Amino acid sequence: MTQKEDGGNKPAERIRSGVLKLEFGQDTAFEKELRKRVDDFFRSIERRKRGGRQMYLKTAIVLTWFAASYVLLVFVAQTLWQGLLLAVSLGLATAAIGMDIQHDAGHRAYSERGWLNRIMAMTMDLVGGSSHTWQWKHTIIHHRYVNITGYDTDIAIGRLGRLTPHQRRLWYHRWQYLYLWVFYAFYGMKVQLVDSWRFVILGRIGQHHIPRPKGWELVIFLTGKVVFLSWAFVIPMLLHPVPIVLFYYVVAALVLGVAMVLVFIVPHLNAEADFPLPRTDTGRIENPWMIHQAQVAVNFARHNRVLTWFVGGLNYHKEHHLFPAICHINYPSISKIVEETCRDFGIPYKEHKSFPAGIAAHYRWLQRMGAAD
Repeated sequence: MTQKEDGGNKPAERIRSGVLKLEFGQDTAFEKELRKRVDDFFRSIERRKRGGRQMYLKTAIVLTWFAASYVLLVFVAQTLWQGLLLAVSLGLATAAIGMDIQHDAGHRAYSERGWLNRIMAMTMDLVGGSSHTWQWKHTIIHHRYVNITGYDTDIAIGRLGRLTPHQRRLWYHRWQYLYLWVFYAFYGMKVQLVDSWRFVILGRIGQHHIPRPKGWELVIFLTGKVVFLSWAFVIPMLLHPVPIVLFYYVVAALVLGVAMVLVFIVPHLNAEADFPLPRTDTGRIENPWMIHQAQVAVNFARHNRVLTWFVGGLNYHKEHHLFPAICHINYPSISKIVEETCRDFGIPYKEHKSFPAGIAAHYRWLQRMGAAD
């Protein structure tokens, strides 16, 4: 399996730059059987694993939703309530671009055509992030080392909170189940205004060193910043007072932050997910990589079609981590195969029946991690 075929996530591949290295168990029986069953399924229905008309139609709907929300907010809205509703709509549409379009494209799951994946991944730059830094932080680091303390930067928020049993507990973490929700809401602004600049300037994400963008990557990075700042601030400020523009930006960004954080943390940060550490004698994770992925991701609301559409299939998070290079529109179809194969190999298939149940599980996890050991 090459990096191109598997979305660049398998740990056995040679790691470029200064990303920390960690080995996994070598037993591939589960991986081979699961891949065989999924491959047989796609051959039987003669469907491609990536993209297709359904994905292209969804892209058109999401981008139209985003454009309509923005145009109506900036050029049409006359009252506070109109502005608030449209700002909320804009925040949700921005989240949908990230979850439904950019996320698949960043994993090379959007299309069979590599150039189209690269173009659609740039929608992250359009909405204020960076396709370059996201590729390293999410696709490479998070997916390779998910839920491993010291390696997965998505579960490391410094002294602000304790999210795993292996992180140091500070006295004020006893209240993190209350105050962290406020910081979650500001995640959208952090991504748009801080993170990508910080990662590029420092040349690292956590303990992982990443290459700074050069050539066309640098052009894309800087152009994306100009485009985002133009539609988010410059154009609205030509038509409206600065405080009004900042107010509606904050509303939209808060909605974006809440949507993005909840969808990505609910599957990983709860009592049902595993948080393994490398063995002290071998220095490697005991489980093979595919079994590790199955045990650190917990699904939620699998049968909620509306939610599945909005979050880009990320409620099928186990399927996504096992097959990141398969387009999310196929996750519901392969989930039964994954569930049956996990059962055949004695691997628990964990899930929350609803999104609120998943949020409640994360709330309890924050309480547990903040309590005295």
